[in-house]
Amino acid sequence: MRIVEYFEELFSNIHRHYGDIIESILIVILLVLIHFVINRIVQRQTEDDTIRYKWRKHVAYLLGFVGFILIGRIWFQGMASLATFLGLLSAGLVIVLREPVTDMAGWLYLISRKPFDVGDRIQIGQNKGDVIDIRFFKFSILEIGNWVDADQSTGRVIHIPNHVVLRDSIANYTSEINFVWNEIPVVITFESNWEKAKSILTEIVLNHMEDYVADAEDQVRKAKKSYLIQYKNLTPIVYTEVAGYGVKLTIRHLSYARKRRGLNQMIWEDILKRFRQEDDIAFAYNTVRIFQNQLEGKSDLKPPSTSE
Repeated sequence: MRIVEYFEELFSNIHRHYGDIIESILIVILLVLIHFVINRIVQRQTEDDTIRYKWRKHVAYLLGFVGFILIGRIWFQGMASLATFLGLLSAGLVIVLREPVTDMAGWLYLISRKPFDVGDRIQIGQNKGDVIDIRFFKFSILEIGNWVDADQSTGRVIHIPNHVVLRDSIANYTSEINFVWNEIPVVITFESNWEKAKSILTEIVLNHMEDYVADAEDQVRKAKKSYLIQYKNLTPIVYTEVAGYGVKLTIRHLSYARKRRGLNQMIWEDILKRFRQEDDIAFAYNTVRIFQNQLEGKSDLKPPSTSE
């Protein structure tokens, strides 16, 4: 009799909770389908196995948490409060999907604000390079600099999560203005004719800047529609100052961001050729020298001779 009563009570409870059981099963099936669909989307968006693994793991955790909340609301009346449900769900989203959600937020920022686009040369944090791809979770750059001089390519591809754009500052070399300012220091000895040297440097850099200035002025004029840019003089200039071992003449000029090293080479070759022809101009370098004022100093500044 006890066995019969037990089964009668069991079937009675099953019949009483028949709707709850069906609803719970449907929730499980729905969550499994959602997990499958999300994984398929991620597989199509990226070929990175690490990203796929992270999404598969995070989605499983999230859906498990959501399933617990939804089924708990059915079987435990204490979980029926909508405010409690939404609060727990929000907390679960923040904890489980923090990085993927911030990556998506970074992607939305990239496509809406466009701080850079494919083909731009950028620096973000310590990484510099040309943007070669922008995806849902990351963007990729072809690295420049590092152990290679003058912003030339290293050949390495760096993959950066999208959430980094929300955290670090971004420097864009080629967005609105496809030019950067470049400086070439030239140091000559104190005895050299620095005025002639400055005139020669000015002539050389002006010869190389004929096409640059007009193009730069046009780009600046267009960029002023979006930004407060107050460049007034884009022509090259040579600055004069005294360094520790000679007269320092610094050439400041515009250069295309991707042609800086080639332009430097052409300017330096012209400088070497012209200075070689001048007997009163010599390059300075770190040396040790004894200066005898009695023999080399200006006559009015020499100490008076002492006679015995």
